[in-house]
Amino acid sequence: VEAALTEAELEQRVDIYLSETDTLWMLDLPTAVLSTEAEEAGRVLERNKIYVEICKAKIDSEYFEEKMVQTISGAAKTKEVQCETITVAEKGMMVTSWDFDNSLDASETEPTETEEPTDTEEKSSKSPTAEEHGQAVAVPSARESAVPARSHEGRECLSEAILTSEKLKQDLVVMERILMENIFQPKLAVYRQIPVLIEPDVTSDTDREEGEEEEDEEEKKDEKKQEETSFKSSALSDVNQSPAEAAAPSLEQLWSYRCDLTSGHSVSSMAWNKVNPDLLAVGYREFVSQDQKGGLACCWSLKNPMWPERIFRCEHGVTAVDFSLASPNLLAVGMANGHVAIYDVRSRNAAALLDSSASLNKHTGPVWQLRWVEQDRGATGGDKKERLMCISGDGRMTQWFIQQRLDCFDVMTIKRTQSRKKKLPGERERKSEAPISQQAAGMCFDFHPEDTDIFLAGTEEGHIHLCSCSGQEQILGTYRGHKQGPVYKVAWNPSSTDMFLSCSADWSILLWHRDSHTPLLTFTSVTAFVHDIKWAPKSALIFAAVNERSVEIWDLSVSIFNPVLSCAASPEGNLSSILFAKNAECLLLGDSCGQVGVWQLHNLAAPST
Repeated sequence: VEAALTEAELEQRVDIYLSETDTLWMLDLPTAVLSTEAEEAGRVLERNKIYVEICKAKIDSEYFEEKMVQTISGAAKTKEVQCETITVAEKGMMVTSWDFDNSLDASETEPTETEEPTDTEEKSSKSPTAEEHGQAVAVPSARESAVPARSHEGRECLSEAILTSEKLKQDLVVMERILMENIFQPKLAVYRQIPVLIEPDVTSDTDREEGEEEEDEEEKKDEKKQEETSFKSSALSDVNQSPAEAAAPSLEQLWSYRCDLTSGHSVSSMAWNKVNPDLLAVGYREFVSQDQKGGLACCWSLKNPMWPERIFRCEHGVTAVDFSLASPNLLAVGMANGHVAIYDVRSRNAAALLDSSASLNKHTGPVWQLRWVEQDRGATGGDKKERLMCISGDGRMTQWFIQQRLDCFDVMTIKRTQSRKKKLPGERERKSEAPISQQAAGMCFDFHPEDTDIFLAGTEEGHIHLCSCSGQEQILGTYRGHKQGPVYKVAWNPSSTDMFLSCSADWSILLWHRDSHTPLLTFTSVTAFVHDIKWAPKSALIFAAVNERSVEIWDLSVSIFNPVLSCAASPEGNLSSILFAKNAECLLLGDSCGQVGVWQLHNLAAPST
């Protein structure tokens, strides 16, 4: 029985101290790693072999059954400490040499409470004599003390105006370009196909004379050895190596257009400027958890591969870009939400010059491809007329006209085609189920290089339609070669204008003739989606293709079964876009990480028409 406490004991003060209990080890698992040089290494290796044999025996055993057990993790123990917030402040100012002189003169004078003289010349004459005789010096007037304060504020305003001036920004851009050209000079020289400059080693006169004597003796010995070895190696190479092995095509990476702003985005399209071949437009889009984030349209210059010259931010992902030929400063941009915008690259204003958001005929699906198409190819100078053509996922092919606002009209509506199945004898004709949408999504198009009224249109169904802009009958024929995936790109041959290529998600590339509705050749090397294809600008038999894994160069004069070159050019991501350089033997590859790599092509076959 507990004893009752008295009133005196209840009023007595008792001190209670709380302390942490000792740690109780509920489970202790020793380390399972042992050095091979330890004494117990042999015994542990023997136990491991026994365990492996037991596991192998349980694979086909009838008495072994796998079960899963879920354990409850214990509650975590947290500790918190509360303290006052520590405030940190940073202060800074700009000081010049005359500020030091003024502050030094002010510290040597001691202020006193005497009458202030009115004449400044009298003050200046009295101050040295007063210091010599130890007398008090007069305090400067309030009007005088305000003068250096105002001059300091003026200097701050002047420095701020210099830092924010447009002239300084332009000079910094020029300086940045000079530094970039110095850094990338060897790569740019290879791109321009000019000799690479090598900086000479600067040495003193005495070291130079001693070094020249030693080098002369070594060069004589090396020349004798090189003459002997070169004759032997040339004879062996002529015997052992075939011409194909001696000059095999290869790729060499020069640089990549990339920066922190484009990382995490996927390159969707690329286009060269029609007048300035060193200006490249690249469209970027980003998809995260099936939600479309903002896109970018950047203009890169050969003078600075590390930061774009122009940056246009878009609310939705950019899916297509192209420069105008009649007005080379206009850049057309297609977006994932169906909008079309036109930007002026000469202006530093990032806002769009024209936008289709107010148009009543705007697209309701992604604009997968757009292009400026010449109406009269024979015209020159200011007589050139062109039209902006777009194909979208809503099944419409549109032509846009630029006036006070951006508007369009439908050139063609792509309708779904029913699959042709042979009816068995005795089978009744079934009613075809109505599709969800009567329109088939358009994926790509390409106009004929000679006749601008004829174009090809690839659809999501895997069909390719030969279409005409003029006449009552728009679809002249349909090519049904890709049966298991959408057609990503179609491309007319620039030299042999009756031939064209197509690539699809069914892992294949098909070569077609305009008059034949069955493909002439089928190219399949890897089991991956073929995202883009391009014909070589100077050869009718060479084309390049990119799939998710690698880039392939095909030369039909060498082989129609295997590519002459296959290279994994993007180890970090998947390749998505390809483009040949206009004024160099180079290839541009865009990937899903936001990089556009510039690769030099070596040992390709001579151009053939």
